Amino acid sequence: MATIAIAAPHPAAVEAARQVTAAGGGLIDAALAAAAALTVAYPHQCSIGGDLVALFRDGAQGTVRSVLSAGAAAAATDPAPLRAAGDRMPAGGPLTVTVPGVVAGWAELARLGARLPLARSLAPAIALADGGVPVSEGLARAIRNRLGVVRADAGLSALLLDTAGAPLPVGATLTQPALAATLRELSDDWRHFYTGPTARRLVAGLRERGSLLDATDFAGHRAQNTAPLSATANGVTWWVAPPPSQGASLLAVLARRADRATDPPADPLTAARQAELSRDALLGDPRTGTVDIDGLLLRAERDVAALPSGPRPAGDTVAVTAVDDEGNAVTLIQSVFQSFGSGIADPATGIVLHNRGSAFSLDPAHPGALRPGARPPHTLCPALATAPGRVVALGCQGGRAQAWILSQVAEDLLDAPDPEAVLARPRWVIGSRDLNRPYPTLVLEPGTPDAGHLTVVAHRLGMEVAGTAGPHDEAGHVQTARLRGDEVDAATDPRADGTTAVLTGSALR
Repeated sequence: MATIAIAAPHPAAVEAARQVTAAGGGLIDAALAAAAALTVAYPHQCSIGGDLVALFRDGAQGTVRSVLSAGAAAAATDPAPLRAAGDRMPAGGPLTVTVPGVVAGWAELARLGARLPLARSLAPAIALADGGVPVSEGLARAIRNRLGVVRADAGLSALLLDTAGAPLPVGATLTQPALAATLRELSDDWRHFYTGPTARRLVAGLRERGSLLDATDFAGHRAQNTAPLSATANGVTWWVAPPPSQGASLLAVLARRADRATDPPADPLTAARQAELSRDALLGDPRTGTVDIDGLLLRAERDVAALPSGPRPAGDTVAVTAVDDEGNAVTLIQSVFQSFGSGIADPATGIVLHNRGSAFSLDPAHPGALRPGARPPHTLCPALATAPGRVVALGCQGGRAQAWILSQVAEDLLDAPDPEAVLARPRWVIGSRDLNRPYPTLVLEPGTPDAGHLTVVAHRLGMEVAGTAGPHDEAGHVQTARLRGDEVDAATDPRADGTTAVLTGSALR
């Protein structure tokens, strides 16, 4: 049986992977078990009420596929009232909920090569929801930071506050019986989420809150299994998901970093800022409009300054990465977008609903404009790298900054003997409202390499510069798993609550 290396941002996820691997599961089963466990242990960052984007590499064939399970806006969507109310989508609430894609994404990944029924991969998550999971530092921090949102929703309050109305502290037991019941229902048939009793309860709850989503919208959702985008430089091929994912932005930054012959030499911050501006102006859903791929990849000069820019909400996400010694690989990202998503937890199902719809633009000229049945521009940005004798799976939490977070570690992870050290290095990010900054800002962790040069470049680009007191969530939670030669390993970001494991059948070493 293949040996699997896996990384995830919470120990319960890796334990779930260990359990299904011991029961005969393979790489995809391990990744799915970890992903399902995270929807229980990390409700501030992911949920079956969110979306999923993943990449899968078939080691025997050497092929890579992208699974895009990003849900669409309601067919009854009418942007006019929202435009009349302001120039931006609301940050949360029922109108920011699009059809959740996670469950269909799990099913599509399972179809690509799971060894066990999906029900077996969901079993550890059900046990966690029933028996409870200790509140992690990350979850406790999120409850405190979003306490107003939690208290404003009856479902979130019942889930995350104690009987006196205080936030659950680190180590408290989080039990979710309604979610456990929903996961059991999905174990019988995952389609219940879209056409069965789960869908009926969830739609009813959303409609009561003012959502326009209906049973037809849920029934029409399909996970998209499609070819990824890729680029090769210096003997390494990088693979990312296509739009509406922002994967093209990562390829653009990596291409500029790889081009050492430019005069002046390519600057990573300048490349990131150019990619950011292009993404904000050009990213949308290719199913409902034209998306300028060359512009996103920075392969063609585009004057994006005069184009409408999309909104910049914050993001919250989890990544699971897994690689085995046969060259199979999964990088999976699922998310509720902002912490606790839309700020709605449906009591009937125990599901926290995402706010992906907040990323739509209200400008009808923007490619990411709110339209009936459109998918919003997506921050989720899983990545794979392949080279002779090497396969690297990458993913991170970090909202809109995922592309430049990954670009700072991706190349070094190909050969670094200590991947944990690479992930522990101080990093920089750029952003504005997504980083709670009023203006475009370069944010530096203490000890960031070349901080002086980056500061000069930032000022030249018209950005402000700020620092953090230490390693910070804004710099992302990167997970990676690697195959080098015939050995696999994995690393998890010290900014998260995560862990790694190498699994071989029923043995864990």
